Amino acid sequence: MRVIGLMSGTSYDAIEAAAADLTLEGETLRMRPLGRISVAYPDDLRAAIGAALPPAATSTEAVCALDTGIGQAFAGAAVRALAELCGGDADLVVSHGQTMHHWVRDGAVLGTLQLGQPAWIAEATGLPVVSDLRARDIAAGGQGAPLVGMTDTLLLRGLPGVPAALNLGGIANITVAAPDTDPVAFDTGPANALLDAAVRHFTDGAREYDESGRGAAAGREAPELLRLLLDEPYYRLPAPKSTGKELFHLPYLLRALDAVPVAEPNDVLATLTRLTAVTVADAVRAHGVTQLVVSGGGAHNPVLTGMIAEELPGVRLLPSDDLGVPSDAKEALAFAVLGFLTVHGLPGTLPSGTGARHPSLLGSITPGRLPLRLPEPAATAPRRLLVETPS
Repeated sequence: MRVIGLMSGTSYDAIEAAAADLTLEGETLRMRPLGRISVAYPDDLRAAIGAALPPAATSTEAVCALDTGIGQAFAGAAVRALAELCGGDADLVVSHGQTMHHWVRDGAVLGTLQLGQPAWIAEATGLPVVSDLRARDIAAGGQGAPLVGMTDTLLLRGLPGVPAALNLGGIANITVAAPDTDPVAFDTGPANALLDAAVRHFTDGAREYDESGRGAAAGREAPELLRLLLDEPYYRLPAPKSTGKELFHLPYLLRALDAVPVAEPNDVLATLTRLTAVTVADAVRAHGVTQLVVSGGGAHNPVLTGMIAEELPGVRLLPSDDLGVPSDAKEALAFAVLGFLTVHGLPGTLPSGTGARHPSLLGSITPGRLPLRLPEPAATAPRRLLVETPS
């Protein structure tokens, strides 16, 4: 089955589209990646997303407009992926949508909202669309995140020692697949969320992120600010747990800077980069990880990855590309896998990773141009993911 996965993370800068041929052979899921494209949001839509994200107030009119605008943007990305990656031939689109709110209270997730009406994708491509993948896990008592835990676990199985996958998006998440134990997956805290917010604030929006960590490299860490930030109760919560920009946003950072003023913007960036490195390293050490497979936008920040390596002597760091999964495409491919599992009648969650009462079939299916015909339910769930090089 040829599947297109669509993803926009908490940095909401672009839609990542990736395609792959997926085949289930017994307990092995074979993936042949077909490439990826990145489609930037139009400036006005990106501004509207930012204006509606917590802690800002919004309106149902704005939410409705965003659901349409994001859906149309995802549809445009899917049309391009269908033509440029798949030669016009695909079977399924899987859309994560844009997370606008992840409703957490006292460590429990009560709901989640991803916008991007899938009808626009189905109309534009003519293909069936799997969307709204997080809600079912939450209904089953889970966190609804990180859903990449399933794909990560399939990818990591068989690696020596205690392997883990780390994704450095707006929020950092980790999946640990220790041998002979149930996998664990959770959000460790901010990766780029506070860094990006700080850069936009200090540059009055002229820059969106700390490119290649240059600002952090030019700054000096502020120990008192770091101590205050590390006092965040979220870091001490047990897994499974999840978080988002509902907690780690610009007002959160400004409150910390009010308490511990730091004059130089680059010193703030250096401190926030160290915050990510320390919180990631704490999670890695707590689970005895011996090698860490890294992906996401933060993987391109050598200052951040260097600090993580510095915090984790003896732990091997390698990009997910070394396992055949392009770092920038990993989350889009992970959701392509989840949609593939859904249409084959297989659960896409790991209760040990999300805290749900049981595994769940994920998402809702929007039919394409033709009558909806699903494959025969698979008899066996995969236990490993084998990534093949395109011929």
